[in-house]
Amino acid sequence: MSAFREEPACGRGYAITPTPFLGGFECSTHRRADGRRLDLIAATGHDIWAASDYAALRARGLGGARDGLRWHRIEVAPGCYDWSSALPMLRAARDSGLRVIWDLCHYGWPDDIDIWSDAFVARFAAFASHAARVVAAETDGTPAFCTVNEISYWAWAGGDVARMAPLALERGPELKRQLVRASIAATRSIREVVPDARFLHAEPLIHVISGHPEGEAAANAYRSVQYEALDMVSGRLCPELGGDPGCLDIVGVNFYPDNQWVHGGGTIPLGHHAYRPLRHMLADVHARFARPILVAETGAEGSARPAWLHYVCGEVRAARRMGVPVEGICLYPVVDYPGWDNERPCAVGLFSTPDPDGRRSCDPDFAAELARQQGLFADISGTS
Repeated sequence: MSAFREEPACGRGYAITPTPFLGGFECSTHRRADGRRLDLIAATGHDIWAASDYAALRARGLGGARDGLRWHRIEVAPGCYDWSSALPMLRAARDSGLRVIWDLCHYGWPDDIDIWSDAFVARFAAFASHAARVVAAETDGTPAFCTVNEISYWAWAGGDVARMAPLALERGPELKRQLVRASIAATRSIREVVPDARFLHAEPLIHVISGHPEGEAAANAYRSVQYEALDMVSGRLCPELGGDPGCLDIVGVNFYPDNQWVHGGGTIPLGHHAYRPLRHMLADVHARFARPILVAETGAEGSARPAWLHYVCGEVRAARRMGVPVEGICLYPVVDYPGWDNERPCAVGLFSTPDPDGRRSCDPDFAAELARQQGLFADISGTS
């Protein structure tokens, strides 16, 4: 399928991140299969220590961040908004000088809404409109949003295998369409308030192969389905949902060490002959959508963190040399967090969990590799 050639309707010439690297704060708010709602912003202490967290990013040369506004905490009753959980974070971000991309729906929504209903779309669009007004009032510069995070993953985890709410089975395509409708409606409602707002659409970037010749068709289908959500947002697929090319701005790709696997089998390890170089995957995305790209999430755990950053950065530079406009790389999550399912400490961040005074230690090996990569990107761009 040929690539789009239309330009997005907003933000021409305005990079969504001022530096090659930004940090992402885990902000999932979904309900697990056991019914417990997660709130990772609170669980990591980021809601309390946002100012010092943003300052720590700036001190390490990160000029941007991904963060979240918790819809279920803000819309306390239908159409009634309490911004007390968001305003301290918005003001801390402004004071820090970071350019923040705000997630509006990171897997969670208020309990009184039926996610399968038309009311879900309408309520989310109204929330997005109010959020745009608040963010614009509290932000210096152009606001940026991710309306619905990882539509494809949410459709699978919540619609096909009941890992998270809405805990459905074999309804993934239906959930995907509903989330796309909500994202499109939110984008349009935000643009009515902030016409020059920027938008990030963060989706998993995957590669799947077949372990045997007769399974090649299934593996090909799995690879293709990763583009469905953005094809719907842009109107090239299911135009009845209301998408059009102007709804698609920055294409975010989320890429982790387990994003390549054998269909029906295990993960393809880095270095394996079947492992597809990230540079070619990024080139595929740009050829399909003709939009700027952000590596919106990437990271590894424990001692693998520096090596993984080394690989991703080398591939991004290679993609840039191929003409792929990759605007930046988001370290995600940038602080350690408790695991979704069992609260185990996940040592994935540049920074640790906070001590009682809000201080987070910095992983020295990860920080050293980050500094090295920042120098390499600076050498390429001719700026410091």
